[in-house]
Amino acid sequence: MVKMPSDIKEIVAKQVPLPIATADKSGKPNVVFVTMWKILDDETILFVDNFFNKTRKNLEANPQMAIVAYDSEAKKSYQLKGTIEIETSGARFDIATGMADAKKLPGKAALVFNVKEIYNATYGPDAGKRLA
Repeated sequence: MVKMPSDIKEIVAKQVPLPIATADKSGKPNVVFVTMWKILDDETILFVDNFFNKTRKNLEANPQMAIVAYDSEAKKSYQLKGTIEIETSGARFDIATGMADAKKLPGKAALVFNVKEIYNATYGPDAGKRLA
């Protein structure tokens, strides 16, 4: 896994809602906004599955996901790519259901995003450059 530097974690943390992108086994893309998520550590972000339909099916067939975050004040954007583990029991699932319960939502699963790659998504000559 790749560690998110503190400046990138701060930008991701401020992004609400956070867009996540998945693809089915054939490569057909799907993008949704997520409002219930939490950075667990430098390498891991937890997403709560409340109402994922295509997203959940995509991740079951193809556990690859990408997110993008933008800080309008700093004019910086980053794309993170990684893999997902779907958990329906255990400590991270308990965190997810606690978050869902607080908002009276179903909390069907914890989607644990393991950061594998980080890219510069800011416009300019370094756009698309892999950072980690």
